[in-house]
Amino acid sequence: MKLRVVLADDHPFVLLGVRSALEAAGDIQVVGEASGPGALFRTLERVPCDIVLTDLIMPGDTGEAEDGLHLVRRLCRDWPQYRIVVLTSITNVAILRAVMNTGVTALIRKSEPIDELTGAVRGAGSGLRYVSPPILEALAAAGTERADSTRAPRLSPRESEVVRQFVHGRTITEIARALDRDVRTVSRQKRDAMAKLGVNNDAGLFAFVRAHGLL
Repeated sequence: MKLRVVLADDHPFVLLGVRSALEAAGDIQVVGEASGPGALFRTLERVPCDIVLTDLIMPGDTGEAEDGLHLVRRLCRDWPQYRIVVLTSITNVAILRAVMNTGVTALIRKSEPIDELTGAVRGAGSGLRYVSPPILEALAAAGTERADSTRAPRLSPRESEVVRQFVHGRTITEIARALDRDVRTVSRQKRDAMAKLGVNNDAGLFAFVRAHGLL
């Protein structure tokens, strides 16, 4: 019997490439596809499978933050009979560590060779855990035994408010005006928050906030 896989990714070409690679293996069958969290949940409600292979960051079709850790935790909670394989381009160690602690079976970087993905999916079918070597190295370098490994770093109330408004689309100037603060103060608070979260650009900040469900 072939290993049944449901795929989820918001990029059509990724879905096409992964499907082709998995089905070329001969012993794996893709039985469903989804382009977002909501579509994935609906697919799993009607399509039985063995493996859920999903991206981590995908836009929610309801407008709510359904991806990131919210997504993985719900999969592990509502479909505990399925093995969860996460395929991601995220490099932030705090996010990767938190994903591992949800109980997923495999965690793979999108930059890995396709043979690695196929092997990880096969192994997941047998309950074997797998983590990409680059991810393992990053976790080891950061120290995987920290007591706060499942938690996002703590921001001050002012930093949290700045980050919240920024990821909702406001500029630094608009945030300063809304909060009645100096632009330089708001800019510094944003930089301080990013440093605490371990991100060094706006894209990384958006990814971290979404993955940790901090919106």
